[in-house]
This record gives sequence, C-alpha cells and structure tokens, in this order.
Amino acid sequence: MLPNFNYVRAQSLEEAQQQLSTDGARLCAGGSDLLGCLRDEVFDCSKVVSITGLDQLRGVTRSRDGGISIGALTSIADVAADPNIQELYPGLAQAASEVASPQLRNQGTIGGNLCQKPRCWYYRGEFNCLRKGGNTCYAMVGENQYHCILGGYRCYIVHPSDIAPALLALNATVHIAGPRGERTVPIEDFHVAPRDDVQRETALENNEVVVAISVPQPPAGLRSSYRKVRARGSWDFALAGVALALTFDGDRVSGGRVVLSGAAPVPWRSREVENVISGRRIDATLAREAADAAMNDAAALKNNGYKIPLFKGVIEEQLLAIATA
Repeated sequence: MLPNFNYVRAQSLEEAQQQLSTDGARLCAGGSDLLGCLRDEVFDCSKVVSITGLDQLRGVTRSRDGGISIGALTSIADVAADPNIQELYPGLAQAASEVASPQLRNQGTIGGNLCQKPRCWYYRGEFNCLRKGGNTCYAMVGENQYHCILGGYRCYIVHPSDIAPALLALNATVHIAGPRGERTVPIEDFHVAPRDDVQRETALENNEVVVAISVPQPPAGLRSSYRKVRARGSWDFALAGVALALTFDGDRVSGGRVVLSGAAPVPWRSREVENVISGRRIDATLAREAADAAMNDAAALKNNGYKIPLFKGVIEEQLLAIATA
C-alpha cells in the first residue's frame, strides 16, 4: 500500500526546491524508484514534488567543447537511442540499453538512475538495517548472494546503476541546482561509499536537484563498451558488469578507465586493471593478468563467492573484445 501524500507539480526549479524544504517531501522524476520505495516503506513521505513538467531538463545536446550535455529528465530509452551518444560514446548507449525493461527505460530518467536507492532486500524489506538507522547489516550473515565483493564496510549493498559505471568510465560531471546556486561534482565524487556515510547514497544536499550530466569530448583513439551479466535476460540488475573507456595508440592502450558494476556499494573503478594494461597490447595473457588483478582485493561473503570468477571472465572477455573492435 502506498502512503497518503500531497502531490505538487513544480513549474520551476525554484518552486521544486522550495517545496522540497518541507519535512517528508520527496522528489519525483520518472517515479519508478520512488513508488517502489514508498510501497516498500523504505522511508516516510508526506509530499511528492514532481519535476516532470520542467522540459528544460530534457534532451541531449552537443557541447561547445565537443562533448555532450544530457538533461536529467532525459529518459533512459532516449539516452540509448540518441545518435550523438551512439556515435561518440557507444559504451554509454549500451549501458542505457541494458537497464531494466523497455517500459522502465521509457519511464525512468538518467538523473533518477544515478540517484536510485539500493536494491538490497533487507533495506527494501521490513528490517531496521544500518542504512535505515539501525545497528546491523543483515546481509553480512544472511542471504547475500547478490551483495558486494569490493568496497564493503559495515553495509554490503551493490550499486544498482548500469549507467553510472559507464559515465564514470567516461569521466562525466554531474550538474546540481540548489538553494545556494548551481555546482558541479565529478561523477567519481557523486556517489557516497558506506565507509564515508552509511546512510547516504549521493553527494546531494537538502533540496538539491540533479539538472544535467555532461560528458567531455572523447579523446582521439577512444573505444568504449559495457557488458552486463544478469540472472535472467530481462530487467535484472547486474550480477557482474564492466564499463570500458580506453584510448588506443595503434594497438596499445594509452589510457582510459575500467569501472565495475554489481561489485561494490558505488560504481567501482578498477585501477588495478588500468595499471596492468596501460602502455601494453592486449592479448589473451594480458587480459587474464588484468582480470586476476581486478579481484586481488575481493572479499566474498558466504553466498557470493561465485562473483569472483564471474568478474574475471567478464573482464577478460571484454578486454579482448575491445582490443579488436
């Protein structure tokens, strides 16, 4: 059952921020995650503040610097289908196309995808877990087959987004509007790890709203991709995934980023892989070495040890694929 709440359809960002200052107010973009949280009683809500009428927050545009700007209300389906994104950042288009189901891709927004709440069944269930203000992470000794193997500290969620790892690989920036004006946050600083604050997922402050995401001009020789492994071929969240954005000088890797999904409480940049492949030509031996390095610090829980060889296989496969792309 959904709780009773007031509904406000903001006509401007300023009105949205003013309405959000009310205790118990929650922002609504596409609403696919918000309504699920309300049904699951994850948090209280006395007012839903919708920004769906703010058309200035929709669309993909080319930037003066040669990159792109994506309005926060742009649907995930539109991100996947945009010709500029497909041309410049195919890995981002692939990641968007892997999100949930066609219905949810048309309803959900890129801003909402970055800000969505964890999918941990203890957090979403009737448990007063650590993230909801309790004293225990029930996943530590409970059913944890889908939980994290990297970056776990007190809370062992995995970040649910496919798009965030691709944007991190591409060195994107999040644009935020709030009562004190606008600010920008590198996406690598946007998501908050449990080690820093176990009850927060993002760097958003009270009454702040994500308004856009910008991606810089792709450097010469950039190749990008995204691969997701899930339990079923539709709508499931990633068991393991990898976003690659690598620059090549001839047949050698000259730079770039490797980011894992389904591995950690935040999109997880694997500098171990980056260090192994930097300046080298990717072949089967190097891909295997890099995949092993990615899991050097992995710590499995009781039921999710299968993720370690799964990640190794996905990383190895994708490195070899992008080397011959």
